[in-house]
Amino acid sequence: MILYPAIDLKDGQCVRLLKGDMDKATVFGDDPAAQAMLFQDAGAEWLHLVDLNGAFAGHPVNGAAVEAILERVSIPVQLGGGIRDMGGIEAWLDKGLSRVILGTVAVEDPDLVRAAAKAFPDKVAVGLDARAGKVATRGWAEETDLDVIDLAKKFEDAGIAAIIYTDIDRDGAMGGPNVAATEALARAVDVPVIASGGVSSMDDLTRLRDTGVIAGAISGRALYDGAIDLGEALAALRA
Repeated sequence: MILYPAIDLKDGQCVRLLKGDMDKATVFGDDPAAQAMLFQDAGAEWLHLVDLNGAFAGHPVNGAAVEAILERVSIPVQLGGGIRDMGGIEAWLDKGLSRVILGTVAVEDPDLVRAAAKAFPDKVAVGLDARAGKVATRGWAEETDLDVIDLAKKFEDAGIAAIIYTDIDRDGAMGGPNVAATEALARAVDVPVIASGGVSSMDDLTRLRDTGVIAGAISGRALYDGAIDLGEALAALRA
């Protein structure tokens, strides 16, 4: 199972939100590229970036910070937030992103997801963010009546690289991930599923890994707070 350190970008800074609330942001640093290097130096195999402003605006906002990270690190980087058209997808991949994450458009324009996955094999992931099992879009500000598993199954044959499942009510709350819901999703689809939201301890990582079906886990606040030591976690997961 791959551990993805998260760098959430708001106004050019590294932050973590509480349950997706932009008004409840904790700033952890004003040099995202330096933070990315710390994660890489600790042994991270991937980085997970989110343009929080972009998710709300519907277009990239923290592009300069993302580009600075791409210039500094050599490990693969995935990015979500505000990427909602083919031009944006292609532009980010041309700049060195290894994977783009499409969330809102997975609901609003699923044909775009399919077209992008076909045009850029293994470069497109779908981000499914949910409250109580129902998908939310546009920076989690708008809720739908779509069931996560039902929506995920619609992309099984699209050729996407992964599904990133976030339980919004767990995100940034340090209360542990929704292992049961993530495992249920992973067992329901033939696409790698990455867990996000609430991963706050080695025990959380172990429980996710021990399902045997979850491909990865994203953690942010716990790494910044020191609740998870990245080097130790990576070593344990490799073992």
